[in-house]
Amino acid sequence: MAMGKTPGSDDGSEDGVFAEINITPLTDIFLVLLIIFMVTSSVIVQQGPGGGAKAGLKVNLPKGGAADVTARTTDLSVAVLADGRFMLAGNVVSQDELRQAFDDARQKDEETVVIVQADEGVPHGTVVLVMELAKKAGLAQLAIGVREGE
Repeated sequence: MAMGKTPGSDDGSEDGVFAEINITPLTDIFLVLLIIFMVTSSVIVQQGPGGGAKAGLKVNLPKGGAADVTARTTDLSVAVLADGRFMLAGNVVSQDELRQAFDDARQKDEETVVIVQADEGVPHGTVVLVMELAKKAGLAQLAIGVREGE
C-alpha cells in the first residue's frame, strides 16, 4: 500500500484520494503566533507607568448615583466653563494661576485629588489640558465630576 493513499486502491494508479492530514505547517503557524503574542504582551507591560513610554492617564470616573466619591477638604475642584475659562474656588483663573494652584496643592498634600467639572459643550482638548497641568504638577489622582443619574 502506498503512503498517503486510501486503503483499497492497490491497483497501482496514482489518482487515489490523499487521506492523511499533515498538521506540521498548522503547528508551525500556531507557534509563530504564540511567539508574536508573547513578545507584544511583554512590550505592552513594559510601557506601563515605569516603562518609559508615555502611558495614558488613569482617570477615576465616579458613578452617577448617591454613592459618589465624596470630596475631601484637600481635594481641588476645577470647573471648565462652556467658553473655556477655568474656575477655581468660585473665581475665574488663568492657565498660569491654575498651574500655580496645582503646585501649591501638591506641596500641601501629594494625595490631592483633582476633580474636573466640565460643561457638556467644552471641547475634549480643554479637559485634557487641565488634566495635563495637574499631571505635570505631580497630582496623579484625577476624577471627572458628573451629575447624578437621571
